[in-house]
Amino acid sequence: MRPSVWRPPVALSPAEQAVVKRVRRAKLFVWLRQHRHELLDDGFQAELAAAYQDSPRGHPPVPPAQLALATILQAYTGASDDEVLEATVMDRRWQLVLDCWDAEQAPFGKATLVGFRARLIAHELDRRLVEQTVALARKTGGFGAGPLRAALDSSPLWGAGRVEDTYNLMGHALRKALGVLARQQGRGLAAVAELAAEVGAPVLGGSSLKAALDCDWDDPTARQHALVVVVDALDAVESFLAGAQLAAAGASATAAGSLAAARQVLEQDVDRGEDGTPSIRQGVAKDRRISVEDPQMRHGRKTKSVRVDGYKRHVLRDLDSGLVPAVGVTPPTSPRPASPTRSPPTWPPSTPGWPSCTSIGPTWPARWSATAMMTLRCSARRSRCATDPASPRPPSGWTSTAAS
Repeated sequence: MRPSVWRPPVALSPAEQAVVKRVRRAKLFVWLRQHRHELLDDGFQAELAAAYQDSPRGHPPVPPAQLALATILQAYTGASDDEVLEATVMDRRWQLVLDCWDAEQAPFGKATLVGFRARLIAHELDRRLVEQTVALARKTGGFGAGPLRAALDSSPLWGAGRVEDTYNLMGHALRKALGVLARQQGRGLAAVAELAAEVGAPVLGGSSLKAALDCDWDDPTARQHALVVVVDALDAVESFLAGAQLAAAGASATAAGSLAAARQVLEQDVDRGEDGTPSIRQGVAKDRRISVEDPQMRHGRKTKSVRVDGYKRHVLRDLDSGLVPAVGVTPPTSPRPASPTRSPPTWPPSTPGWPSCTSIGPTWPARWSATAMMTLRCSARRSRCATDPASPRPPSGWTSTAAS
């Protein structure tokens, strides 16, 4: 069933007024309490509710408007998911915003909060929530609309997909394609081993591809032979699925995507000799795929000795108000300029009217959760508005990176 519209009280109760008077810092709590009915009006709540499927079964979902406010506060404070649940019971400021005064237990569970963030991201409502909040802050004047002093923090975001080597990447993709076919035939995933034998690729039937290959991985000749077996398995599965009839369009697309992933790994990691014998390519292909389940993950470097498998995240934070007017995620291999430049920054805030900024401080890592929407807590750095003619030249020679 669809979530209900959340209609908390607009007027402050005497107990809430007492808390508001005591808040000296973290003014965002007070502002959200005063303007939550404007931020989460019926129109925006309908957008959030559209992210849920209408089902006649189960209990009504927690109002997404309440979860949206919790997400904003989590980003503002840098709290973990467990800390959010604790704050709804222990912190009067959180209770003030979320309308859970004197709650003895959290109004929602951890899984509900994580699932809501996933819905936000899947329906591209995460940026919409940030933009809506910033636009209302400008309209109400609660945080002012003067020149922006902002810090742009760019730091690693580890991906959630499993990173595998060439052999396992191809094996994973091919087993996934066979699993689609097995389900379409009504045989279940347990029949993948039987199906792999029918296809002519029995090596894909085991739970571990490398265990099924059973070779001495320290022997170059054995490794090459194992690669030949895996490549032959790819050809066999591809030929078999070309003649198979997949009833569901979604299943056909999933199988085709898995085969495309295996073929992509083959093209980027494998060279062919003059006699057609495959061998592992020396060096790393540009924009190399490293995960089957998350095709956008890439290798990157945090330092020369620390590798990052995932993304690079960028957070623009107003140093005076704590608002975050723009966020973005790019591949971890996004280039950095080789020399200082005075060219305009390439990071445009997503809300019109907010000036672009150039960071002049070092990049400091922030607390981060790979499964969450961006935790918008970054280390403040000295910076100036890019429109300020007195803004000094960045010593690192780095201008901000465009959001994707």
